[in-house]
Amino acid sequence: MLKTSLALAIGLSSSLAFAQSAITVEDIPKVKSVIQTSISPDGESVAFTRSLPRKLYVDENGSNYSELYVVDDEGVERPFITGSVNIKSLQWSNDSKTIYFLAKLKDDKFTSLYQIPVDGGQAQAVMSLKGTSISSYQLSPDNKQLALLAMPAADKSDKELKKLGFKAEVYELGLKNKQLFVVDLAKEDKPLSPTAINIDSYVSDVNWSADSEKLLVKTQPTALIDDRYTKSMWHLYDIANEKVTLSFKTQGKLGDAELSHDGKYVAILGAEDQHDPATGRLFIADTETAKITEWLPNFMGHVVDFEWSHKRNTLNFIANVGTQSFVASIKAGSNKYKKLVDEGQFIATQLSVSDSDKTLALRGNSAKHPNEVFIVRSKKAKRLTDSNSWLNDKRFAKQETIKLNARDGVELDGVLVYPLDYKKGTRYPLIMSVHGGPESHDKDGWITNYSRPGQMGAARGYAVFYPNYRGSTGKGVDYSKLGQNDYAGKEFDDLVDFKNHLVDMGLVDSKRVGITGGSYGGYASAWGATKLTEHFAASVMFVGVTNQLSKFGTTDISNEMHLVHARSYPWDKWQWYLERSPIYWAGQSETPLLIMHGKDDPRVHPAQSMELYRYMKVQGKDVRLVYYPGEGHGNRKVAAQYDYSLRLMRWMDNYLIEGKKDMPDYEIDHAAKLKAVKDANK
Repeated sequence: MLKTSLALAIGLSSSLAFAQSAITVEDIPKVKSVIQTSISPDGESVAFTRSLPRKLYVDENGSNYSELYVVDDEGVERPFITGSVNIKSLQWSNDSKTIYFLAKLKDDKFTSLYQIPVDGGQAQAVMSLKGTSISSYQLSPDNKQLALLAMPAADKSDKELKKLGFKAEVYELGLKNKQLFVVDLAKEDKPLSPTAINIDSYVSDVNWSADSEKLLVKTQPTALIDDRYTKSMWHLYDIANEKVTLSFKTQGKLGDAELSHDGKYVAILGAEDQHDPATGRLFIADTETAKITEWLPNFMGHVVDFEWSHKRNTLNFIANVGTQSFVASIKAGSNKYKKLVDEGQFIATQLSVSDSDKTLALRGNSAKHPNEVFIVRSKKAKRLTDSNSWLNDKRFAKQETIKLNARDGVELDGVLVYPLDYKKGTRYPLIMSVHGGPESHDKDGWITNYSRPGQMGAARGYAVFYPNYRGSTGKGVDYSKLGQNDYAGKEFDDLVDFKNHLVDMGLVDSKRVGITGGSYGGYASAWGATKLTEHFAASVMFVGVTNQLSKFGTTDISNEMHLVHARSYPWDKWQWYLERSPIYWAGQSETPLLIMHGKDDPRVHPAQSMELYRYMKVQGKDVRLVYYPGEGHGNRKVAAQYDYSLRLMRWMDNYLIEGKKDMPDYEIDHAAKLKAVKDANK
């Protein structure tokens, strides 16, 4: 057995040496991606933002930058604002001559609204607020007004009092509401000092009517994230009369809403009921009666974005079904849709429509490229950008959707990345990368990032599998509810069934299987290292749940947990909650566990990681805990992401490829890497 493992390790090392053009850990921080797309009204150009990676060991710590570009319908790009900037919230003027955006430029202390001419010229400030940032905005269709959302400016005395030591915080009280401002752009006095509209709630989103006379306004009782998830509501607000004229009563989670161009209908993305885990149901509401009807009843997928056509009551939308997505259109009064882009072409997101309705712009990714700009005309999709031309020279492992039935007959699917240079008949180590949520699912597109191995793992000789266990989205509401009231039950038994299926395929060595994931995927990884320890030889848990009893009392989404996950309270069945917690099974663990967590995580408290660490450490188990200061529920800054990738892959390599019994070194020699970069730049 030892000789076989050694031979395989040598074989894998040789494969790594051969795969010089494969994707490596060092490549991941260099990947660029299109963040936002917005088509010009004339349909000739698409404004978009693209991430600009920070340079490791060179740039100051932070998230990637976001640059502004414009690409025409032939794929010719023009850079507009580039470098160390963060451009967001793009919108065109109605004559297609100007692009509006939010940013902090030059000496700005707060985020302001800017505009830049498409035919040349510098960005100019349009609007700023005193003492606070503009969080979002909507330019009216006639371009005469602005709807702005912003938090109230801080009281000047607050900073002084803090210096004097008065820093007491009353938890979840004294929260300020985000406010709505409507600004007349014809006024010449700038900076303008608008007055907030009197809406006694937290305003989280707005959308104009086509005649620029009304606003759709989304509110929630307070700033709490739980209120956003469970208590949001859309209203119709009359600008001239300064009052809400209609409220659209929905249940459960609530997404975007948009008025049809004739003002007769509102399309709403929402939930089927208060127990629906995700906003994947498409509704249509009547603006005379406020009556709401589910537009696509029993749709076996999840709608993710939409936009009305301009000249007829037709809605364009994007839907996820299984591991794929499609783009379609549907007319008001009908529940039959026509596909504009079929499944299998790319994974689509973020839709915008030209004034002629002839051109759609969106983001799209595939197994071989992250998000890029696409346009759709006459049911034909065309990719316009190539943000990572260096990826064209990389070798990619085979990637495909795998389907199977669980032990109880439930249909499952997932995305499999084969080892690079896969040879049939050879068994490989496996990394199972489990998505969070669980109201989410993995799609058969670009699935490689700092915490999810994908092609990076395949290049090192791993099979990498992304399981869509029951409770995942993409298959309708009923399917997404299958994991409710059964924490770590059949949903995680599915993970074992996936593993066994891959072993039965002849692909995977059953003794060399690792598991990783973040959030609910971190919960799965902790469960795999404890309750299901016999199935996994290594585990890397990220921002994961370890104690369902204390999780409920330390999260910012306890109401959401009750409504769409647990369907009960801890005090209803205390022992059951305990037994569905990885800490309960820590004593039987034989799986080396690496735990990583953002130290400022509001969703899954960092103490969740500490609990499992302590339960395993005092029992002599192989466990390590890494905290990332300044990071929350997932790492956002480049250095923390890179450090995470190194630790993740080193942990897996140590146990699954190298076959070692002891934990790898706890240190990453960043000092040596820093010196190498400095020497190279001399």
